[in-house]
Amino acid sequence: MKGAVLLVAVFVVFKFGAPLVTAPLPMSLIWLYLFLTTVGIVVYGTLSGESTEALLGPIFRFLSGEGLNEAAKFARLAVLVLFPLLVGWETYSDLVPSSQPPTENRTIHPAPPGEFVGLANPVPNTPENVMMGKGLYAAFCSPCHGPKFNGNGPASDGFNPPPANFVDSGTIAQLQESYLFWRIKKGGVGLNVEGHPWKSAMPRWEVELPDDWIWKIIMAEYAGSGHKPRTWE
Repeated sequence: MKGAVLLVAVFVVFKFGAPLVTAPLPMSLIWLYLFLTTVGIVVYGTLSGESTEALLGPIFRFLSGEGLNEAAKFARLAVLVLFPLLVGWETYSDLVPSSQPPTENRTIHPAPPGEFVGLANPVPNTPENVMMGKGLYAAFCSPCHGPKFNGNGPASDGFNPPPANFVDSGTIAQLQESYLFWRIKKGGVGLNVEGHPWKSAMPRWEVELPDDWIWKIIMAEYAGSGHKPRTWE
């Protein structure tokens, strides 16, 4: 009972008391404090055999049904039925796609940093370079963006939002090569605030791919999708 009171007190303090002193705390942080408090209660309550029995004995007897009257048995049945349903509902609510608009304004193609604006592809657009780019694309990009450049790779089902469909005229056909270079090089972690809250799962390929490989992959993406990059002309 004392442990339950302590948990309630911790929740009330951080949920309703913290905003009076500082900014409101995110629920993820409050849940972390509650978890740490629970761990502390369990550690303190299991320091001896007597305290362990006092802390966990009633819980085990309730779950096993040992020595319960009819009202307690009904409450036990309700807990055993409702708790899995509650966990399942919470899991479903967290995973189901929402039709609500994002809480922040989002730009589908946010502006790249100034260092990437207007960059020209330094790699000559030759058949050899395009062929090498397609090989690099097949090795590093096709698992997500698909061998047909349509965003339907074998790993695409695991991402939300899904990988970009380069064949679609609303993706790379609307962009300059310098934009693709930025997105591939810096990945999802390099998106600025206009690209939130739907962060991309794109890795930071600058860790594994040299710049000339990235430029060749870009040429392959345009060649494979049947589009040409936008230019200033």
